[in-house]
Amino acid sequence: MKKLIATITFGLAVMAMVLMAAPAQKKMIQIKGSDTMVNLVQILAEEYMAKNPGTALAVLGGGSGTGITAIINQTCEIANHSREWKQKEIDQAWEKGVRPRFFAIAVDGLSIIVNEKNTLEKLTMAELGAIYRGEIRNWSALGGPSKAVSLYGRQSNSGTYVFMQEHVLNNKNYSTDMKEMNGNAQIIEGVLQDEAGIGYVGVGYLFDENKKVRKGLKILNIAKDTKSQAFSPLDRAAVDNGSYPVARALYQATNGRPDGVAAAFIAWETGPEGQMIVEREGFFTIGAKYKEQNDKSLR
Repeated sequence: MKKLIATITFGLAVMAMVLMAAPAQKKMIQIKGSDTMVNLVQILAEEYMAKNPGTALAVLGGGSGTGITAIINQTCEIANHSREWKQKEIDQAWEKGVRPRFFAIAVDGLSIIVNEKNTLEKLTMAELGAIYRGEIRNWSALGGPSKAVSLYGRQSNSGTYVFMQEHVLNNKNYSTDMKEMNGNAQIIEGVLQDEAGIGYVGVGYLFDENKKVRKGLKILNIAKDTKSQAFSPLDRAAVDNGSYPVARALYQATNGRPDGVAAAFIAWETGPEGQMIVEREGFFTIGAKYKEQNDKSLR
């Protein structure tokens, strides 16, 4: 018995020495939110971790609302959101002692897509809003084919859903006929299979593995009004100067000034290396205005 006790004691001592010698477990940085951003940020995280061994970043989707709620409840370090926070969300954060800071990491030309068999080439913002409110129900009313409009959109926890509602639908309700999809990829698949379909997706989702626009899709040009020229979301200059009217920044939020790995990752994303990846993945890089705002938020 004494020999057994001595053996167990020795084993425990060795185990303790091993645990003491092992490096401390790296903290996992949780990043949650926008489905428009999830693929991009996953790629950014993977490349950052490859350059910084031992860094642990976990990226999850769920929608902008999910990310914002997670920051407010302090269950993640970084929130991805494809819309700006609502005032009630900012108020709720402050009530809980959370002090949100915002960082633009990319610019998105939100793209309006139809099936390639649709003869339509462009829409005004007013026409697009009327379509999604259910006021225009047949493509023939716009000079298109005589087919009932088939609407594809996102669910209400999506930042893209909210952005479209605020900026295109003039804060009015979507048509009850709209099919609410879980993400950009589902919208694209729906429109590809539906000759009367229309959807909205982030510009980075338009391309196949060869960086070509997905076969079977048509990207509509959008005009501010009937007196304005219609522009494509693929036109970088039009997105930058505001001529393309459905453009937006893609943001990340933290609770207060980030530090450690979170700060380093955001600085890298918004720096030259990260922005090269943003452009490679089909989105647009941030300009000087957003860069200046980011630098202030990191200080």
